Formats: sequence, structure tokens, C-alpha cells
Amino acid sequence: MRSDVVKKGVERAPHRSLLKALGITKAEFVRPFIGIASSENEVVPGHIHLGKIVEAVKAGVRMAGGVPFVFSTIGICDGIAMDHKGMKFSLPSREIIADSVEIVANAFPFDGLVLVSNCDKITPGMLMAMGRLNVPSILVSGGPMLSGSYRGRRVDLITVFEAVGMYKAGKIGEEELLEIENVGCPGAGSCAGLFTANSMNALSEALGLALKGNGTIPAVYAERVRMAKEAGMRVVELVEKGLKPRDVVDHDSFANAIALDLALGGSTNTVLHLKAIAESFGINLDIGLFDEMSRKVPHLCNLSPVGPHDIEDLHQAGGIYAVLRRLKDGGLLKEDAMTVYGRRIGQLVEDARVHNDDVIRPLERPYHKEGGLGVFYGSLAPEGAVAKLSGIPEKMRQHIGPAVVFEDGEIATRAILSGKVKKGDVVVIRYEGPKGGPGMREMLSPTSAIAGMGLIEDVALITDGRFSGGSRGAVIGHVSPEAAEGGPIAIVENGDRIEIDVEKREINLLVDEEEVKRRYSALKKHKPEVREDVLKRYSYLVRSASTGAMLKRF
Repeated sequence: MRSDVVKKGVERAPHRSLLKALGITKAEFVRPFIGIASSENEVVPGHIHLGKIVEAVKAGVRMAGGVPFVFSTIGICDGIAMDHKGMKFSLPSREIIADSVEIVANAFPFDGLVLVSNCDKITPGMLMAMGRLNVPSILVSGGPMLSGSYRGRRVDLITVFEAVGMYKAGKIGEEELLEIENVGCPGAGSCAGLFTANSMNALSEALGLALKGNGTIPAVYAERVRMAKEAGMRVVELVEKGLKPRDVVDHDSFANAIALDLALGGSTNTVLHLKAIAESFGINLDIGLFDEMSRKVPHLCNLSPVGPHDIEDLHQAGGIYAVLRRLKDGGLLKEDAMTVYGRRIGQLVEDARVHNDDVIRPLERPYHKEGGLGVFYGSLAPEGAVAKLSGIPEKMRQHIGPAVVFEDGEIATRAILSGKVKKGDVVVIRYEGPKGGPGMREMLSPTSAIAGMGLIEDVALITDGRFSGGSRGAVIGHVSPEAAEGGPIAIVENGDRIEIDVEKREINLLVDEEEVKRRYSALKKHKPEVREDVLKRYSYLVRSASTGAMLKRF
């Protein structure tokens, strides 16, 4: 076993002595040592309850004859970090989470790992660590938050964000805003709706690295505790069989994750994260595959923030395996991809059933014929940009409008809420990319302000930053190259005509070549104004969003 390096032989007497100081008995030294990476904390609502999940994993490990060891990593709530300086630290935390798990699991050579996560950058960070370490592993998430209830209708965090815009527009009063604030997030779990956290936890099932139900079982259900116990038992079985993450995951696994993402209409952040996770597994994943597959895979689920259903509805309708079964029936699933069950994904989903044809539409009656994500190219994004197609209003699928340019997200939000953005405008927010921000902040506040002000059918927003999974509307992010690297978005001026064509997947700056040359000759190199060492290092090392915003490799 991998852990023998610290527990076998005369020379390891000091190591055993230290382990005995933890309470490890003689009998336990012959059993598999299982590391449990926990992101439990008292800051993130999606993580406040993870202690119970960790205890269930530990129980499962012990039932299967293993010895559990818990260690911690960090986590940020993107909702709380939104629309201020804190968001600059969210994407960099993904790399630190991956590094911290890799560091501990190499310093203490566990035989197997269970990675307990839930929100935002923590799940992708842990999946990246899984690929790097290649030790028998399973991901267990804490599960989605239940939706709230307000005057007979369901609400979630995005309802609260958009209510701010409604208040500013005079559509609701302060008392009503407070009512919505009080019920939008009713308890523990990753925010209700198909936002980034729930998207990534669902995709981990399609990748084969998590158990059935990981993406949809609500945080407060006992079913999730039982799943966590099963994960603890199964990881010991993985150790015994020698089944490692790179034995489970291949290019087909990522194709399945993309197909699921498109069918669900997931967050644009999944493009960023899947690309980074694939690199950690030594797999080259071209972002063009998202768009190629989006032409084939229909959009089957209409979940918040775009549609009326929440993750709990998806769970009751059959969960992720039911969606995968739909894809299998349409010949859109790579059935031979392996899973942590030690069985092929095609076999596992054979028994799945859809219990609500409105929540998970049949292939012949999709919400949209094309998948929920698209990759755009054009004179404004030579290396690509990403949009959530399922959230784009029909009338905005072909649009030409004047640019209204902002140098950061907060300024844009204030301008939108004060009525400075008009119907037909294309809001441009730049110097928010991985290098330029630095940190590639999410633009949930400006997109929510557009929705709350009643402009979602009439205003587009493009950025070299990224979007929350809760963003909706004609919004295009990850514009690459970013402004800080001299991408065309850096030379856009107020009033320039910008063309968006969803069918062609194009985003173009309608300015003649001579004017473009003139502007580039006058363009000054951008240097982010940051004093924090972690952001300085990140800005220096991070690569383009088109690469998954991974750090430079040496």
C-alpha cells in the first residue's frame, strides 16, 4: 500500500509513534489509510454542514475496513465575495485548493482519498488535485440548498440579486426587498438553481468520479448522508482494486460531461473548469468541442436562473442519471466510459427513469434544439468567448448595438442601476480577465442589475471576466485574448458598433482596420493595481481563459 512508506519497517518506528499519538492502534496499521479532504467552514452556506458529511464518510471508511484521516482546505462563497474586491480572490483559490490537497496527500501518502466539497471553486480545485495525484479517489459534495418561498413562488439567491435592480427601478419597495432577502437562501447547501457549484457537482457524476445523486440530492436530505457513507466504503474498494482516477477518466468522460452540461444548460464557468481539470488529468480538451457538441446535444432542462425548475425538481425527476439516460437513448453518450463504481456509465444509467417529462424533456421535445452553451469567435474574440445560449432572449440572438464601456464591474453596476444604460446598448466590461483583474471576477451584479431594471430583452453584456452560473441574458464572457494582454476588447470605445450573432457564434467589433491600427498604436500596457502578493503572483503566472485560466507550467 502507498501508506506503507510511513508505517512499515524498523526505520518507521518514529512515524508509527507519531501515528499512535493520534490514537491509531496496532490493528489499524495493516489497513488502508484514507485521507478525507474537507472544505467545511463557517463562512460558506454550502459548507456549514459538511462536518456531518465528513462523519458519514468516516463511518463508511471504517465499515469497509479503512482508517480515515481528515484534513482541511479553504473555500470562498462567490455570492458573498460578489461585486467587491473579494471576488478577485475566488478563481485564484481554485489553484490553492488543488495545491493544498496535493501537498497534504503527498506529505502523508494516503492509500485513497475522499474529497468533500460543494461550492464554486472548491469542487473543480479538488477534481484537479484528484487528477494530479492519481490516488484512488471519490468526490462527495454537500448538496444543493432548497429553494425559498416568497408569496407562493419559489425564490433563490438570484431572485435577491435581481430584486436589487427592481428596487432601484421603483418596481418594489424596501419592505418587499427585505422580505425577499429573508427567504432567498433558506439554509445549508450550494445555492439552489443550476449555478456553478451545482453544475460542477452534477458534471462530476458524468465524469465518473462521484456517486449517483452527488449533483442533485438536497443538502438536508438523509439520502446525502447515506451516499457519503457509501463513498467511504467504496473508496476502500477502489484501493483494493487499484482503480485510480486516470483509470476512470479519459477523453470520452469529458465528452459525457460536456454533453450533460449542454443538456442541462449549465454555467459558463464549467468551460473554464473542465478545461483545467482535463489538463490536470493529462487530457487535451479543445474548447471548440463545446460548440461542436452544442450543435448536436439539445437543451433538455430549464432550470433556474433561466427556467422555472430548481435542482430539487431535477432530483425528483430522476436526477443526473435520468438525463444521461436520455442522452444514451439518443446515441449522445459515450457508454464505455468508466466510473468509480468499476462499471461503465452506459450500464449504470440503463435502469434510470425520468419521472417528469417537463423537468427533463424528451429528445424530440427539447427546450432548445441546441445545447445550453456556445463558444463564439470573431474580431472581438479571436481566441474565443463563451455564452450561456439557454439564457439568451430570442430577440437578442442577432443584435448590433453601441458599446458602453466600463473598466470594472462595480462601475458598470452603478451605471446600470442609475439608468445610464439604454435599450439596444452593448455593455463592455474589460480588464476583468485572469491577468487584468486580476482574478477574472464574476459579473453577477451587473447582469442581475440589467434583469432587475427590465432590460434583459434589450441589452447585451460582454466581458473578459466571467459570469456566475446565476447570470442570464445576452451575456458573453471569457473574451480572449483579454484586455490586459492587448486583446481587441482593450480598444473598444463608447459608441462603437458591436455585432452578436448566436447562430454563427460570432462576436465582432465593427470598426475599420485603419482605425483598429491607430488605436493599437496608442494603447498603453495595462498593469493591475494590486498590492496583495497572492494576486501579483497569480497575475504573473495565469494563462488565458481559453486555456482554462491555468497557471503557467514549468
